[in-house]
Amino acid sequence: MQLVIISGRSGSGKSIALQALEDLGYYAIDNLPAMLLDSLVEELRDQGDRTHLAVSIDARNLPGALAKLPELLKELRQRTIKCQIVYLTTDARILLERYSATRRRHPLTRNSSLTLEEAIDKEEQTLHEIRDLADLTIDTTRLSVHDLRRRITDQVAHQRRDQLTLTFESFGYKRGVPLDADIVFDVRCLPNPYWDPALRSSTGRDADIIAFLSSYPLVDDMAGDIETWLERWLPAYQHSQRSYMTVAIGCTGGQHRSVYMAEQLAQRIANLLGEVQLRHRELGLQYTVNAPL
Repeated sequence: MQLVIISGRSGSGKSIALQALEDLGYYAIDNLPAMLLDSLVEELRDQGDRTHLAVSIDARNLPGALAKLPELLKELRQRTIKCQIVYLTTDARILLERYSATRRRHPLTRNSSLTLEEAIDKEEQTLHEIRDLADLTIDTTRLSVHDLRRRITDQVAHQRRDQLTLTFESFGYKRGVPLDADIVFDVRCLPNPYWDPALRSSTGRDADIIAFLSSYPLVDDMAGDIETWLERWLPAYQHSQRSYMTVAIGCTGGQHRSVYMAEQLAQRIANLLGEVQLRHRELGLQYTVNAPL
C-alpha cells in the first residue's frame, strides 16, 4: 500500500493537493485525526481493494496527537507501507491576504480569542513535528491551482520510491528564497547581462544570454564546481532514503544568470540521474529534462 499524508498551513492548498490525488485514483480522506491513521490503514489492507491512500492531517488534531506520528510512521514502514509526507507552506503575509480576500475564518480562530495573525503563527508552531518529518515541502506562495496539481502529480503520484527526484529551481533574491529549497547556490557574483540594454528583456534560455554568459570562463567554472559537488554528494542523499531534493539557484531578478545556470546544471545532472525537474520561478515555467539518448 502507498500512503500519502498531506499536511501544512491552512490556506496553502491542502484540499487542492488531496483532490489531485483523488482524481488519480487515491482513496482520499480530509482532516483525518492522527490517532485513527493506524486503524484506517489496517482496515483498508484487510479489504485488499485499496492500494493508494491519501489523507490530510493538520493542526485541528487533539493536543499531543501529532507528536505520536514519528513512531506510528516507523511502525507502518516496518509493515511495508510506503509512506510519504507532503508539507505545504505559504508565506504568512500571503495567507493573511487570502483570508482577508475570502473572508473565511482560520480553523484556529474558531472558539478562541486568537487574531488571524496569531492563529497563523500558532498553526505553524503546532505543525512543527509533521513539518520536520516531511519528505517533500512545497511552497505554494506563487503557485496557481494548476501548478500545484501538476506538482502533486509529477512529484508525488509518479514518484518512484527507489529514486531521488531532483529539481533545479531558478529564482530572484528580490522576491525571496524559495521556502521549499533544500540547497541554495548564489550566482549574483557572475557577470550580469541586465546592464546591457540590448539583453535586458531576454532570459537565460535565449541564445543571446547563453552566448553572453558562456563567454566568461568564470561562469563555466562555477557550473563545474556545483556539478562536481552534486555528483559527490547526491549518492549520499539517496543512500539516506531521501526521496526529494530541490536545488535553488538565485540571482538578483531570477531572469538571466540563475535561469542559465539552472538550465546548464539540469542538462549535466540529467546524465547522472536519467532525468531531473527544472523550474524557473520568476518565468513561470516547469518541465522535465531527460538525459540524451
